[in-house]
Amino acid sequence: MKTATKIKTFVIIFFVAIIVIIAARHFIGLHFKKKFSVRPTPGVIVKEVQKSEFYKSIETFGTAIAQNSKTYRIKKNEVVGNLKIENRFVKKGEIIAALKNSNNVIADFAGKLGKREIAQGVLGSNSLIITLDDLKKIVIDIKIPESYVGILKPGLKAEITSSAFSERIFKGNVSSISSRIDPSTRSILARISVNNKNFEIIPGQLMTVKIIYDEINQIGVPESAVTIQGSTSFVYVVKNNIAEKRNIKIGNRNFGKISVESGLDEGDFVISEGVSKVRNKSKVKIINKK
Repeated sequence: MKTATKIKTFVIIFFVAIIVIIAARHFIGLHFKKKFSVRPTPGVIVKEVQKSEFYKSIETFGTAIAQNSKTYRIKKNEVVGNLKIENRFVKKGEIIAALKNSNNVIADFAGKLGKREIAQGVLGSNSLIITLDDLKKIVIDIKIPESYVGILKPGLKAEITSSAFSERIFKGNVSSISSRIDPSTRSILARISVNNKNFEIIPGQLMTVKIIYDEINQIGVPESAVTIQGSTSFVYVVKNNIAEKRNIKIGNRNFGKISVESGLDEGDFVISEGVSKVRNKSKVKIINKK
C-alpha cells in the first residue's frame, strides 16, 4: 500500500511539473512575442518636393587672356624721371612713360601696367618691356570635342572657377565658335568671355570652364531619397505619417538633387533620410529639425 501511494504521488507531481513547464513556456513566449513582434515606428527626415534648375554641362580647361593687350619696348636711359609701373592703372591716352626725345609712351586703351622679364642680351641690358592689359573682360579659348558641335552656340552660359579662388564662380558666356574642326585633335575652338570688373582674374591663369546647356526648371528630390533597383526608381511619399512607395521617372542630376519627370507633384513630402528603415504603407515618425 505504501508503494502504491508513492507511485501515485510521483505521477501527480510529474504531471503537475509538466503543466507548470508548459504554462511557463506559454506565458514567456507571449511576453517575448509582445516585446519583439511589434516593430517600433522608424524616425525619418522628409523634404518637400520643389522646383529647381537642372542642366547638362561640358567641362574643360583654358588659359585666361586679356581682351586687349599691348607691349611697349623702351630704353631705360631714355626715361625721364621715375618710372612707376607696378599696380598702376592708366586711362586711354595717359602717358605711361615720358621719354627724353619727347616720343612719350601713350596708353592705347585703359588698363593695368606690368613689366615683363627678358633674357639678358636679347634686347640689351638697358631694355625694358612694359605690358598693358585691359582686365575688365577676360577671354578664355577652349577646345571642345566635335561630338558637342550640335550643342555649342554663341550665348550659352559658362561658369568659370580656379583653384586660386575658393568656391568663387565667375560668370561668362560663349562669345564665338570656330568655323572649322581641328582634324588632328577632333575638337573645335570656342571662346569664352568673362566679366572681370573686379580685376580678380589675371592673364595666364589656368581656369576651369563649365558650359551650361539644356537648362530646365523641374521638380527635384535629394539623391538620398531615390532608390534605384534595375530600371525602376522609387521614393517614399509621406502623408498622414504613412509612407507610400511611389515609382518615379528620373532625369538630370545637379547639386545633390535628381530631377523627376513623372510620379511626383510639387508640394509632396518624400523621405530623404531613413529610407532603409521604411516599408510600403508603414507608419513613420517625422523628426525634421525646425
